[in-house]
Amino acid sequence: MEHFYLTLLLGFVSFITLSLSVLFYRHRAQFVGTNLPPGKVGYPVIGETYQFLATGWKGHPEKFIFDRMTKYSSEVFKTSLMGEKAAIFCGAACNKFLFSNENKLVTAWWPSSVNKVFPSSLETSAKEEAKKMRKMLPNFMKPEALQRYIGIMDTVARRHFAEGWENKKEVEVFPLAKNYTFWLAARLFVSLEDSVEIAKLGDPFAVLASGIISMPLDFPGTPFYKAIKASNFIREELTKIIKQRKIDLAEGKASPTQDILSHMLLLCDEHGSHMKEHDIADKILGLLIGGHDTASATCTFIVKYLAELPHIYDEVYKEQMEVLSAKAPGDLLNWDDLQKMKYSWNVAQEVLRLAPPLQGAFREALSDFVFNGFTIPKGWKLYWSANSTHKNAAYFPEPFKFDPTRFEGNGPAPYTFVPFGGGPRMCPGKEYARLEILVFMHNLVKRFKWEKVLPDEQIVVDPLPMPAKGLPVRLFPHPKTATT
Repeated sequence: MEHFYLTLLLGFVSFITLSLSVLFYRHRAQFVGTNLPPGKVGYPVIGETYQFLATGWKGHPEKFIFDRMTKYSSEVFKTSLMGEKAAIFCGAACNKFLFSNENKLVTAWWPSSVNKVFPSSLETSAKEEAKKMRKMLPNFMKPEALQRYIGIMDTVARRHFAEGWENKKEVEVFPLAKNYTFWLAARLFVSLEDSVEIAKLGDPFAVLASGIISMPLDFPGTPFYKAIKASNFIREELTKIIKQRKIDLAEGKASPTQDILSHMLLLCDEHGSHMKEHDIADKILGLLIGGHDTASATCTFIVKYLAELPHIYDEVYKEQMEVLSAKAPGDLLNWDDLQKMKYSWNVAQEVLRLAPPLQGAFREALSDFVFNGFTIPKGWKLYWSANSTHKNAAYFPEPFKFDPTRFEGNGPAPYTFVPFGGGPRMCPGKEYARLEILVFMHNLVKRFKWEKVLPDEQIVVDPLPMPAKGLPVRLFPHPKTATT
């Protein structure tokens, strides 16, 4: 009997070994073709996804890219990510190629995890969804439209600092920055002002953001599972807001032009049909994430770098005090004030270079094409990386040195500084982000100096860069005369 079980066990082991061998063979066979880019494809199904994500978890997201640029090719190499055959494009020439060939040779692509978190996006193609959104957003995101929101931004910022920062010796910056940007997005996109309602949605958004780009393992305890639950909860809450807004619009209690939500509810397609509630909820959900999470990471790193670099802080403070001194006490910021904050925005751009909230993005090849002598097959996923230029000495000398002067004059060379992407798919919220970041900086430095509580706090990227402990800082308020 023992021999029988031993034989059975050996047979099972042999079967598993053979199956894995076949799986590995088939996996690698998929990447064999005429003149494909060099590179390693990793394991079946998971490919190199773990290595790709793990370098970010360890605080060095550029390592995955630069290690392979050195080993295989400085411009394009193959890999396997999120269960997909992929090519990583690196450098300014690659950025220009991808951004210039949007909807010609390549189109937007998101991992399956994103489609599962945003299920209504499956009803139409990513290309069509992008077109719809880009028709809607200019009315609210172009500079002329945003000018009327600056006073609201300043009002929200003043309340945020009064409630979260003032009269405190220490604060944890990252959750406070998330609170600020989410409060602002909720106010401007859906006119949500009640602090209880805003807080109710804030925590689920943090869970959602950390699980969108993750291994799509849908079982309890995984980031992906938590993200789906959080997105369902937020969608339900947004649907309640949408239903109430419909009533308010019908009764004349809400303005048709007060925010993006009203615009979406009243928008008709070419057939005279209105958008469905769940579709609006998904789009608002995406906008809230885009208008909240990336900017909160940037605000957090501005605090980090200004704490570490007192001479940079002094220049920002000087500029902000000049803006403040030209205003009557209590006056809100306006468009002209923000145009004077040139040095402050250079500082913010250098933060975006060193800690880009958008590490990169995926495209999909619409047909076979040749790039730099390598064949890219139709259907392959293409990933462009911000860090391949941002932290590359070929484009930015001493790339890890903080130097806002890089953005003086004409600034960096085209396609090298890409925190907002580029081409037709450049982030439509770029100007919105600039305004909310500058309003944050103004309200911060006019109130405080500060120092880091944890000098060597680790930075992780999951999927956005963030301090591992939330960036606790000690606050040193300025005399009250400086904050009028």
